Amino acid sequence: MLVSLNWLKNYVDITDISPEELASKITKSGIEVDGIEYVAEKSEHVVVGYVVSCEKHPNADKLNLCQVDVGEEEPLQIICGAPNVAQGQKVAVAKPGAVLPNNFKIKRVKLRGIESNGMICSLQELGIEEKYVPKDVADGIYVFPDDVTIGESVEPLLNLNDAVLEFDLTPNRADCLSMLGVAYEVGAILNRKVKLPSSNPKEGAEEAKDYIAVEVEAKEANPYYGAFVIRDVEIQQSPLWMRNYLIAAGIRPINNVVDITNYVLLEYGQPLHAFDYDKLGAKKIVVRHAKTNEKLVTLDEQERVLSQDHLVITDGKDPIALAGVMGGLSTEVTDTTKNVLLEAAYFDSSTVMKAVKATGLYSDSSTRFTKGVDPNRVKEAGLRACELMEKYANATITKGVVAYDALNREQKQVKVNVTEINKRLGTLLQPADVEDALQRLQFKFEKRSQEYLVYIPTRRGDISIFEDMLEEVARIYGYDKLPYTLPVGAGQAGGLTVRQILIRKIKSLMEASGLMESRTYTLISENAANTLISPELTEANYVPIELTLPMSEEHKYLRLSFLPEILRILTHNRARNEFDLGYYEIGKTFLTAESTLTKQPEERLRLAGAVTGNWVHHPWQQENKLVDFYVVKGILEKLFNYLNVAVVFKPCKHKDMHPGRTASLHLEGETIGFIGQLHPRLQKQFDLKETYVFDVDVEGLLEAYKNEPTYEEIPKYPSIGRDIAFVLDHTVLAAEVKQVIMDVGAPLVKHVSVFDVYEGEHLEAGKKSVAFHLVYQHAEKTLTDDEVQASYEQIIEAVKQKFNAYIRS
Repeated sequence: MLVSLNWLKNYVDITDISPEELASKITKSGIEVDGIEYVAEKSEHVVVGYVVSCEKHPNADKLNLCQVDVGEEEPLQIICGAPNVAQGQKVAVAKPGAVLPNNFKIKRVKLRGIESNGMICSLQELGIEEKYVPKDVADGIYVFPDDVTIGESVEPLLNLNDAVLEFDLTPNRADCLSMLGVAYEVGAILNRKVKLPSSNPKEGAEEAKDYIAVEVEAKEANPYYGAFVIRDVEIQQSPLWMRNYLIAAGIRPINNVVDITNYVLLEYGQPLHAFDYDKLGAKKIVVRHAKTNEKLVTLDEQERVLSQDHLVITDGKDPIALAGVMGGLSTEVTDTTKNVLLEAAYFDSSTVMKAVKATGLYSDSSTRFTKGVDPNRVKEAGLRACELMEKYANATITKGVVAYDALNREQKQVKVNVTEINKRLGTLLQPADVEDALQRLQFKFEKRSQEYLVYIPTRRGDISIFEDMLEEVARIYGYDKLPYTLPVGAGQAGGLTVRQILIRKIKSLMEASGLMESRTYTLISENAANTLISPELTEANYVPIELTLPMSEEHKYLRLSFLPEILRILTHNRARNEFDLGYYEIGKTFLTAESTLTKQPEERLRLAGAVTGNWVHHPWQQENKLVDFYVVKGILEKLFNYLNVAVVFKPCKHKDMHPGRTASLHLEGETIGFIGQLHPRLQKQFDLKETYVFDVDVEGLLEAYKNEPTYEEIPKYPSIGRDIAFVLDHTVLAAEVKQVIMDVGAPLVKHVSVFDVYEGEHLEAGKKSVAFHLVYQHAEKTLTDDEVQASYEQIIEAVKQKFNAYIRS
């Protein structure tokens, strides 16, 4: 809402307060003022001039040589190029020495050899925005009406000294979508009286009911419809002051009839509409719901196809307006209009909102109807417009208003208790303080001991309960006067949970390993939803969850795996010549084994990643290492070591993975994910080279995590190393043997590592040799050879028994 302060002065006295101070007070009382705009920059030495004579410039076809009286001894000779300049006009003249907006200085100059002493100005040159300049003067100078005085400053005449406040209104403050509503608000803030405008037109002898009949079929959507008949209007410019106020409010003036309806809209917050009475098909107004596929050409010359949700104004047969939104082109007021039918109505806000959403027609009228208008101002606004048309369009107002009236105009009643107010606000307000606030708000009330029965004016539709009135009393009393204390209560310092810390650490480990985090869509296509699913999910018969109303086929299922979307990211980057890529994602997957959901799916946290291209690339050293299985395995091993969980890698088969380079991950006997190279078929489908992926159930890792102290003192005693090589069946995993060595050798065996694997000559078919390096160490003494040997032999015996192995000589 744009609020002209010069316009506001007509209703409440604000002459002694600056725009900045007023804006501050309004903001502190609860309505935010977004900014202050001045209609135009201050211009000096710009006055009203009278064009005494106007002749063609002797040396230029498009220039005019004018003699202009500016109230001084001699007229000024001014050369003007405006096409509409003429003798006998009163115009805005910038005298030599004047400074126009944008620091444009007016000097005495010669144009085509003849001296020019000043400039005859257009509204744009005086600082008014092009979009608000009336069309009749948009391409030329501005011409004043005859009743202005030669030599007087143009600033007050053109409202150039006006300041405009821009209100950022919350949806509940529809009352401040009008100048009168703003006046009530400012009057309450400053504790000043509000002067209301006159709405008492002189009526002629003829009755309005002889010219029009009103019938409302959609009674719930239109509880009030008033029709005023205005005869013998003279279409012309609206008065200068009205044009000025409309421009300040951001509305371009058109003609007196249209300008008056817009002026009253802004003044009362009540939309009106003027029809050309003589263009009505019948002398009858019928308000009804539109028929399916019924059509209406609106004022913007667009054909609208309507539905039964829309409310239309008809002439008894055809629609002539979309109720509360926009009028029809067929009954538009034009320069030839002689008789006007003026509509003042109350339309249901939800009905208007449906029409706005369906048509996309957002207007000042629809905004007010959707937020709610004052039922007690509907007829009054129509009378105000009639009075203005009588005065500024020389119109005759027919007697009475033809109306359908089932409108509820009752005031709401709210009880206010002083004790409860103080309890809520923490104040020590006295009854006199509450009464003062109510009087300033101009709310009538009855006092009942410590309680007040307040009658809420219908202009304040936002107030209906005690809490609403509590806010009104608080803001008028002054928010800055309310006492404040620090909150009292038990509290504790914030911090991250163990789970949150671990998730952040997992991310850090992934990024420290050279992977970048990705965030992909939770909703994926059917094909992606069934690709690269972890083995334990397949074994548990989990199925992708299909949305009932998906946005598209590409976003139809909840994901069971991140990998298809991560691979899509790799493809996107490779298409742009990025080849060395590594991404990871940690997030939720959605699990259910039900084909038709009867309960919420389980949300489970998983970690997945994909790597392709070079892992090491040093051009200077000519060193190049491609990503392989063991690079990705090393990333996960670093993660498992940090979490202190023993995860075993076992070869496995997976339909979307390479048959010989894939392993499943096992923790405490349960499968928790997989790792390996993509199947060549899938690599080709995604247009990728050799690519390795992993997918891990993070929930399983976090459940197995043990927060044990990892600090150990630096050993004081030397370690002893022993090597041992076992001949094992080809199917035996080195990790399983390593775990047996660690279990049997504890606590003396500190580290076990594989340093050689051999298959081939001198070994039986189906056998392999795996060599381990063992490190023995005691924290409190030096180990003897006998102690080491005894442990060594126990380990050999345990491995022989468990894996049917023997020592390789």
